[in-house]
Amino acid sequence: MNAAATPQEWVNPLYDPEDSRMPHIAGPCALVFFGVSGDLSRKKLLPAVYDLANRGLLPPGFGLVGVARRDYTDTQFAEIVKGYVQENARTPFNDETWKQLVAGIRFVWGDFDDGSTFERLHDTLDELDARQGTGGNHAFYLSVPPSRFGVVIDQLTSHRMTDQSTGWKRVVIEKPFGHDLASSRELYATLSKAFPAESVFRIDHYLGKETVQNLLALRFSNQMFEPIWNNNYVSHVQITMAEDIGIGGRAGYYDGIGAARDVIQNHLLQLMALTAMEEPNSFDATQLRIEKQKVLAATRVPADLDAHTARGQYAAGWQGGSSVIGYLDEEGIAPDSVTETYAAVRFDIDTRRWAGVPFYLRAAKRMPRRVTEIALMFKRAPHLPFNNTETRELGTNALVLRIQPDEGVSMHFGAKVPATAMEIRQVSMDFAYADSFNETSPEAYERLILDVLLGEPPLFPQQEEVELSWKLLDPVLAHWATRGRPEQYTSGTWGPAGGARMLANDGFVWRRP
Repeated sequence: MNAAATPQEWVNPLYDPEDSRMPHIAGPCALVFFGVSGDLSRKKLLPAVYDLANRGLLPPGFGLVGVARRDYTDTQFAEIVKGYVQENARTPFNDETWKQLVAGIRFVWGDFDDGSTFERLHDTLDELDARQGTGGNHAFYLSVPPSRFGVVIDQLTSHRMTDQSTGWKRVVIEKPFGHDLASSRELYATLSKAFPAESVFRIDHYLGKETVQNLLALRFSNQMFEPIWNNNYVSHVQITMAEDIGIGGRAGYYDGIGAARDVIQNHLLQLMALTAMEEPNSFDATQLRIEKQKVLAATRVPADLDAHTARGQYAAGWQGGSSVIGYLDEEGIAPDSVTETYAAVRFDIDTRRWAGVPFYLRAAKRMPRRVTEIALMFKRAPHLPFNNTETRELGTNALVLRIQPDEGVSMHFGAKVPATAMEIRQVSMDFAYADSFNETSPEAYERLILDVLLGEPPLFPQQEEVELSWKLLDPVLAHWATRGRPEQYTSGTWGPAGGARMLANDGFVWRRP
């Protein structure tokens, strides 16, 4: 870690002291993490809470409660949190920040099926209300498998912890938001029994990434992009989320879910909606949601799903110079599993702006590199006054928004090669956020957790969006279920042959990120 610094020394990217319209500092509250012993809490959630505190965005009246089956004392849990923070926080460790934060850290042990666990949680929250001044404002973060959502919600309700009359109560759930359309509706019914719709926050951490939000700024604050952001100039759009890792130790979560449910249904369809939406009247939650829903409602899957979808499973291969095993050899995976680790789907948007422009979404594991990007691929110029030899290296014009790992924007276009008569070659012009701004970009979970505590909903998908997404994906999943095993692809490559054929059927190729 770097040398300690006071929070005042940090440039605060989430707080504008001259903007009186938005209360960017959270008020008194307690944040309860169910499943706090998992990897997500260790790597992301708990460090994000510390970073918010270190940036001066959490109040003195703040409580952090972990709930898990481990039999920790408050002191033991605080030391564990401290270790997670020192290992994974994005801001330097500061003794004064930690002293303030640790005063409100508590741990509740027990099983979610055991009512006594929730009696202890109730007593702990009462104690924090009295000692820390959290005011009955409680957010419950369910970092647990979706199958446990109902149990936790029922226990919270039966133990009088969802009563909105004694301070606000909010619930946070992680994707996937159901397994299909029917289960997403069942989940919503369970949540609705305990929490009003405005108190349900569905975390999609991609929507908290700075570049995703800058997509809206790029489109609507720059006049030069809007005239070409349509089917007159765009031939097709590619949205890719590639990971260079396998499933690791997540067999229990991943098997039976797969890449389409895990990534396309939420992350990538949300990115598509943001890319294709019309300009909202304002950037408040309602207006953003309306425009995204219009896109999803106008979207359809092609009739020929064999030609316009692809799925695969990674096989053994080489990754970063090391030999890696295939999906079916991963610990906890059945040898006859048909769960896909590569999923690609074409979607068409029936609007005046996008009619005739296919959107290709793909998500995969064990790719050559980790990257998430949105690429608008432009049509060829209608006439090229050059002969073939002069333009042999000229590719497709493209505008690429990199979501991760190196957030930025790049433009790909043809330029003349120096010292030649007229030879055109493909070149790139890159913009990286890290090179242009001194401000520390907040981690996605920082922004999203703060928005939960503030009750600000713009970055969170609502139930209507979830259902529209499942309506698009369910026919694809049903079709795949009748097609036997996924196609195998070698780890460290860009996926199965079917993925390349899918674009070749329309006369395109996947760009290499």
